[in-house]
Amino acid sequence: MGKSKTTKFKRPQFNSVGLPVNAVKEADAEEEELGEDGCPAAELLEKLQSPSADVREFACASISRVVQQSQTIPGFLQRDAVRRLGPMLLDSSLLVRETAAGALRNLSACGGQEVCEDMVKHDVMTPLTALLRECCAGFEYAVSMKEQKNAVEDVANEAVNLLWNLCESSSQALSVFNKSGLLDVVVQCLERHPHNVELAISAAHCLHTVTEDNPELLCSLNTAVLGALENVLLSSQPGMAHNLLRTLAAGTLWNMKGSLPAARQAQTVNAVVATLSQCLDLDAGMLIPELRQAEEVRHRNAPAATHTEEPAAAELEEMDEEGEAPKQRRNGKAMKVDNDFSDLLPRGKEELREATALLTAQQTSLEIIVNMCCSDDPSDDEWEEESSSDESDLGPDGLCDGLSNLMSPLCLSAEVQGALINHSIPEKVLKKTEFPRNEAMDVCHQNPSWRGLIKKMQRVQSRALTGLHSILSTMDAESLGGASALQQAAQHLSTLVFGAAEITKDEEFLEAVISAMRSLLQMIASKNIPQCMTPQQMMSLSEAATRCDVVSVRVNAVAILGITGSTLAKEKGTAETLQMIGNALLQVATRDANLVVNGEALDALFDVFADGDEAETAAKNIHLLPALKALQPVFKAKIRKEGRGKYSPQQLCVLDNIKVNLRRFIGYLEKVVKK
Repeated sequence: MGKSKTTKFKRPQFNSVGLPVNAVKEADAEEEELGEDGCPAAELLEKLQSPSADVREFACASISRVVQQSQTIPGFLQRDAVRRLGPMLLDSSLLVRETAAGALRNLSACGGQEVCEDMVKHDVMTPLTALLRECCAGFEYAVSMKEQKNAVEDVANEAVNLLWNLCESSSQALSVFNKSGLLDVVVQCLERHPHNVELAISAAHCLHTVTEDNPELLCSLNTAVLGALENVLLSSQPGMAHNLLRTLAAGTLWNMKGSLPAARQAQTVNAVVATLSQCLDLDAGMLIPELRQAEEVRHRNAPAATHTEEPAAAELEEMDEEGEAPKQRRNGKAMKVDNDFSDLLPRGKEELREATALLTAQQTSLEIIVNMCCSDDPSDDEWEEESSSDESDLGPDGLCDGLSNLMSPLCLSAEVQGALINHSIPEKVLKKTEFPRNEAMDVCHQNPSWRGLIKKMQRVQSRALTGLHSILSTMDAESLGGASALQQAAQHLSTLVFGAAEITKDEEFLEAVISAMRSLLQMIASKNIPQCMTPQQMMSLSEAATRCDVVSVRVNAVAILGITGSTLAKEKGTAETLQMIGNALLQVATRDANLVVNGEALDALFDVFADGDEAETAAKNIHLLPALKALQPVFKAKIRKEGRGKYSPQQLCVLDNIKVNLRRFIGYLEKVVKK
């Protein structure tokens, strides 16, 4: 059904816990005192009014811990927690400010979009804006000794993370950000990167979020903002934290590209791609075991007392490994939110912080590459796979007005494609699709506090597969190295899928690998390049995929069968294999509960059995004509009954096109039978 739409990655909300480790322990003690009877919200909120700064700080820290359990959040909201915590952001005590910002940050991160919108409705942005302005004014006057953390910057770090969460989930917060001059404040935090990379990373995450799809803000960008980002991009500090910082700055510059002077765009694109390339050059499979070994050496050489915080880190990393945040929605669009507790790691876990920053940077780099290859189509809700059927076959009811816009092929500008090729991005993305090295996986399995990295390594692989799909969807075969390179890539993907004893059931991996495989097979078929995977392998992959709950996986599975079948139909002696493919597609077209998948299966049948002696023989043997005649009224009825309520206008347009083509294809088969 044509090239598949590349889906942009939305920025993941930073679900970190803004709470020092000693405060975590104090909050645990508080929970034990309260016991399991009832919600602790009333008692904790009451303590916010205490004249003692220590009690107010203790209450904020306890709230910060308790709201991580999402079932407690309604109890706090019912007791007006946002209005009562808001003034704490401007408390006379810096520690109260920091823990209050941490509590609100956790409330926003763990509560999701509805809670964020409620927080903005209760005017949390007013004290938050005032706090950030005060923090930035105090940067120059605060203590800045090498061995002593800047307390004002600690407060700013929590506040920027709260701002990031709110702007990610609330369009109203984003509007306030645009109108309140907060951009300059966050840029000031970014400029602290030579002295406080943690604060700079939080600011960079926030900038990466607020500059995405925000034309109102992009109109007001000035040379100071651009200069600050370029300074970060040109910085040369070593370490994975600075690598992550440069990656986020590159992503922000990409978001801003359209607002830059035309003369600077090519230079900016090249600088962005160069930064992503350097990030992808790093080998996490080698670096993670080295970092873990460095941690062990440091522990052996340090006093025994330095090990006391290990259990807290282990507990948090296990939470990261097991906890998958719920899908949330922003502006009606689904987005998956990652749990990330990296900045809660104790100061004694520097090597684990470095490893986490490395994997976050590589995941972010791959997501930026996907977005670079993304269609500029304004609708993210259209059917991922538009029909490849004849565009002249438009329905009589006018549903398909504008279909030609949906059918336009994805393409990259010359400057972007040139930069990607010059920096060997396709090869580097393909390299990242490999499974994580056994050495790195073993290191993480052996140490509880490092186990959370396993999921992060797997996510980098899945993002790389999505990146490969995007590159294949937007670049031509010659730019990617020609027939031999494509065949090697196909062999590599088949090894990923069929190398294990059985096909993986991991939905994220399956969705990414099958999308990449579809794009690659389409390109190979269009160039008449021999395919590396056997029909039996294709069948086993499609059988596994059609049992998956993710619609896009099922759509791509039947599309792959269609691509394989239409290629085989041109060869002699393939009728038996075509029968197997035809039966599988008929089953999906008839039984799948989703009309999008039904339509893709029908479209694949049209491709497989459109022409050729082998296809005619196979069609007769599986009784394709009577099967489609029986299916036709059912398909039309499903469109009438379910279509308007469950599917978008674009999807209905494509379905209507397939309905018309089904009628015409039945007519074609009737002529074949009469021959």
